[in-house]
Amino acid sequence: MNRLLAFAALAPLVGLAGCFKPPEIVMVDRATALEQQASGSFDDLELKLDRAAVEPRPVPLAPEQLQALGIRPAPLVDESELTDADRLDGLLAQHCVGEGKDGLVVDTRDACKGATDANEVQTLLERVNRARRQVWRWMHARRADVSEEQLQREWREKHVQNVVCGGWIEGNDGKWQAKSC
Repeated sequence: MNRLLAFAALAPLVGLAGCFKPPEIVMVDRATALEQQASGSFDDLELKLDRAAVEPRPVPLAPEQLQALGIRPAPLVDESELTDADRLDGLLAQHCVGEGKDGLVVDTRDACKGATDANEVQTLLERVNRARRQVWRWMHARRADVSEEQLQREWREKHVQNVVCGGWIEGNDGKWQAKSC
């Protein structure tokens, strides 16, 4: 019976609960036309600022700027396909090595434009100079009547004509200069 009385006491309250409604709330995220006029419209300025905003994108650099940063330009062929002559031409153009007045290739790393691997350069120089000495010995064996120094000088005069444009060449006065083409 106690339960019946408790239910009878709560019944009117349950009926009233259905009458309670929360108030409707409307959120407005845009300003009214009057507020926009009062605060001013800066659409053009905002668009200009958006366009000029810092965005990650590539920055165009000239080849000279890349070389100054120590970045070599991308080779036209795969590195594994380059011959010693191709590598030597690249180093001559970078002024990392030079054609000495005695006909041998000389390390001129002090004037080098860009980064190079010193061990690779040294190995290449040794290989190229050894090959040149072999050519000069072979030439002297064919023409024993001419001195080896004379053959070297004649060979160098012909060889310098084929050095890559801008390649580092030692003059007769001992000064280094880029070959003009």
